[in-house]
Amino acid sequence: MENKSPLLKVENLKQYFRVSNGFTVKAVDGVSFEIFPGETYGLVGESGSGKSTIGRSVIRLYQPTEGKVTFNGEDISQKMSRSAKSMLRMNMQMVFQDPMACLNPRKKVGEIIGEGLDIHHLYKSRADREEKIRRILAKVGLAPEHIDRYPHQFSGGQRQRVGIARALIMNPKLIIADECISALDVSIQAQVVNLMKEVQEETGCAYLFIAHDLSMVKYISDRIGVLHLGHLLETGTTEEIFSNPVHPYTKSLLSAIPRPNPAVEKVRSIETFDYKTSGIDYSKGSMRQLEGSHLVLATDEELKAWCGEL
Repeated sequence: MENKSPLLKVENLKQYFRVSNGFTVKAVDGVSFEIFPGETYGLVGESGSGKSTIGRSVIRLYQPTEGKVTFNGEDISQKMSRSAKSMLRMNMQMVFQDPMACLNPRKKVGEIIGEGLDIHHLYKSRADREEKIRRILAKVGLAPEHIDRYPHQFSGGQRQRVGIARALIMNPKLIIADECISALDVSIQAQVVNLMKEVQEETGCAYLFIAHDLSMVKYISDRIGVLHLGHLLETGTTEEIFSNPVHPYTKSLLSAIPRPNPAVEKVRSIETFDYKTSGIDYSKGSMRQLEGSHLVLATDEELKAWCGEL
């Protein structure tokens, strides 16, 4: 990975929302990370930590307040040219959390999936368009006759497959999966995640996988970033984060994962982390490198304390 240039590079991204004259919500506050071609970067954290906001800022559903986002060699954080917009729309796609809310109930599945092809004129004839849609439906495990059905005629898992098909038909380089499995049954979650892994092996696309289910993130991700209150606290490979968590918040998250072994589950101790009483100020810390690609947000004193050097 070291010799590759990143597909997506996010530098000091800030996304603020002004609520009133005296109050601004700092949803994302100075987050930096990179995603390389063909890898899966898992973004985890509790609800309200800014995960979905990062995804929406990166794909430019929001205008970033500050910072730089480089995708496929182009700066997409400022005002974009027409060609840059077209490049972004074709090469970056998003799979949303609620499969019913993001599918137009008045359109048939064939129209929904083919919309990107229509906008960018990516077919030679009507027959070619229909063939592409049927092929992508088969790839996500849906039948050809589903092309003429409406979203309400599908189950939740099938709707999410339609959402994935809509993203895949553009053959993107990056797919942002925004909690795309959280609304599904556990068995269906496994099917959808396995489908995403198969697609990645086949097409070589990269994923920004946003979730709060750590066991699923561990299964699918190559690298992980831990987010809390809009700050990226720790990032590294899946192995580095799970075998050697350094930040107290990361430790508390990992300690909350249930163990399938009853004997281990009985003696499992859950660590708690409360930012207000922890004495930690995220704004004072900076990213410190530990080993390999393992980084943690800390001051010198905090790093010494957490690594047991005091």
